[in-house]
Amino acid sequence: MQQAVRALEAADAAAVAELEAQARAELVPQRGGPVHLAEREAVGEWAALVARADMAAWVGTIDDVVVGYLQLLLRPGGTAEVLQVYVLPEARELGFGDWLLEAAIAHARARGCTALEGTALPGDRATKNLYERAGITARRITVWKAL
Repeated sequence: MQQAVRALEAADAAAVAELEAQARAELVPQRGGPVHLAEREAVGEWAALVARADMAAWVGTIDDVVVGYLQLLLRPGGTAEVLQVYVLPEARELGFGDWLLEAAIAHARARGCTALEGTALPGDRATKNLYERAGITARRITVWKAL
């Protein structure tokens, strides 16, 4: 079993789109999930990200099967934002989240970014722990109430 993390390729688009649909479905029952999903549309056309200068994405693979992905936005002003990170439940605990995040951090540094941020929903301990293992801690907590 060969595990790897590499840059997204156009040929990965269909597999990553399927994973994105799974990731979005997992967010629906989570606290804050429906609002988060309403604020962020699905990428849909992943192959188009390969050519964008302000975006980068990586996939985690086991024997060339895509089991996870991370999407990064390089914002003006030097901040990189993890827009999405997802690993199939069966592949979690193998290190893919950490490796994907390491690739994103290295890319952001190489592009001159001075900060990296991401989002973890309330109660999403796995994502919060992933960020904390990489030394990323909360700088702001956003609260919300439906009116």
